[in-house]
Amino acid sequence: MTEPKEAPRTAGAAPDELLPVASVPRIRAAVAEVLRPHRALAVTAFVVMVGSTAIGLLVQPLLGRIVDLAADRGSADAITTTGVLLVAVAVAQGLSAGYGLSLISRLGETALARLRERFVERALALPLERVEKAGAGDLTARVTADVSLIAEAVRNALPLLARSLLTIVLTLGAMALLDWRFLLAALLAVPVQVATARWYVARAVPLYAAQRVAAGAQQQQLLDTVTGSSTVRAFRLEGEHTERVTERSRSVVDLTMRGVRLVLGFYSRLHIAEYIGLTAVLLAGYWLVRQGSASIGTATAAALYFHSLFTPVNAALALLDDAQSATAGLARLVGVTDLPPAPESEHPVKTGGVDVTVSGLTHAYLPGHPVLHEIDLTIRHGERVALVGASGAGKTTLARLVAGIQPPTTGTVLVGGVPPTELGTSRTVALITQETHVFAGPLADDLRLAKPHATEDELRAALDRVDALAWADALPDGLDTVVGEGGHRLSGAQTQALALARLVLADPPLVILDEATAEAGSAGARALEKGVARAVDGRTALIVAHRLSQAAAADRVVVMDGGRIVETGTHDRLRAAGGRYATLWNAWSDTRENHSQPHTPHS
Repeated sequence: MTEPKEAPRTAGAAPDELLPVASVPRIRAAVAEVLRPHRALAVTAFVVMVGSTAIGLLVQPLLGRIVDLAADRGSADAITTTGVLLVAVAVAQGLSAGYGLSLISRLGETALARLRERFVERALALPLERVEKAGAGDLTARVTADVSLIAEAVRNALPLLARSLLTIVLTLGAMALLDWRFLLAALLAVPVQVATARWYVARAVPLYAAQRVAAGAQQQQLLDTVTGSSTVRAFRLEGEHTERVTERSRSVVDLTMRGVRLVLGFYSRLHIAEYIGLTAVLLAGYWLVRQGSASIGTATAAALYFHSLFTPVNAALALLDDAQSATAGLARLVGVTDLPPAPESEHPVKTGGVDVTVSGLTHAYLPGHPVLHEIDLTIRHGERVALVGASGAGKTTLARLVAGIQPPTTGTVLVGGVPPTELGTSRTVALITQETHVFAGPLADDLRLAKPHATEDELRAALDRVDALAWADALPDGLDTVVGEGGHRLSGAQTQALALARLVLADPPLVILDEATAEAGSAGARALEKGVARAVDGRTALIVAHRLSQAAAADRVVVMDGGRIVETGTHDRLRAAGGRYATLWNAWSDTRENHSQPHTPHS
């Protein structure tokens, strides 16, 4: 069994470490800010929907007219004319409603697209330390589940809500035009509906917020378990992780069932309001007809008006359910979009290399448990330094601190005289790990992520510098070959060569390689090491060495053990000294010789 480098993380992020959630006033302000450039579209959509709803309100008086004609034994021609008008009203309303809803949908989709762009912009600029503390599950849930909820609300709930609210307001106005007492009778349902809405919102807001947090915790646990499956199996933690996934999932199910019970109670109260209002309108109509204040047709129109309110009122109130879910998701998106953008570096990017100075550096991920102790290290301009040591020696942590992923607990790290955490968006430091992502699309576009306006000659020169041009040209469509998800699959060595080519195009003065050739395989690693040498030529480089052949090629070797630097010097001097590095080198050389000897396969 190969022992993993570190035990898996088993606890979710603490609540105060999660990414922020926006307040309701801030949500309103953010939505207004996104909609402001599209005021003309919003006004046009509103006017069209008002006209469409007003046209639809002609149906009830026309039906009442038919009732009066029938009661008074009116002519067949008059009834036919009224029927034709009903058909014309239906056609006109259908056309105008369709156009109005399309305008609302366009407005909503445009605003959502802008909000999504801002979210991605801020998310990509988040410090990796912040993402790691919150957990990838929190960010993943926001960009998937929360965005899906908001998109669903924009595409379905928003048009329906707009139409429902207009219908409610204009229908109540039409009832008042028939007779103010019809409106008064209809309003008897409002107290019950308002009380129902307040009862629901008071319970739904915290419930749906809790659902989103629980979903993020579940996502994080699934990510931890699946991505760390080899480690979980190595430590025989399958049962424990299954129990944790079950616990997170049970929490989501419990909150979902609470939501179902809440919705059932919500609709039960709405039905009571409907019966109260309809009964009041029918009694008012009966009394007014008896008094001679209204005709049977007018009373019929009033009853039909109120009955027609069932659908929009229920829809508007029921959309509170979608609105609360969408608002909870929107709060989590706006919480990220409100984060300050990555600062623009005030320090110019240098060409070639930069000096790196680490002084008195001590670092602890947990208070009282330091993983690095009093590190002092200077890397000269253009020097290539290899970090060597057993797993857990602190090599990756030191590399992360030099890269500026997080500040040290104590001590200082300076890159070109500047703390790396203050370099902002400047391309002073490039960090390449063994986990390189291949983006879906043409290979050329993938390379241009490092230099958006690079010409094809520049792309080919970068590939050639890391010995990757031959296999790139051999792809089905050369640099236009689609790679990544759903495209041509690149090998581990090719993926790492792609990362090195991006490095050449980005041209940073400081390069940090954290076991960047670890996944390439022996033959691929040898070729990659040549590519690494060419890619970092002329730059300052800090290399976390997976293979000691990388250390042998470095200008200087720094040996770490237990979070401390125990040796430093050239490869030849350290081998001759017979210390920790010589022991590591001899063990590694023996392993290579044993692997190179012919052997008989065994089961």
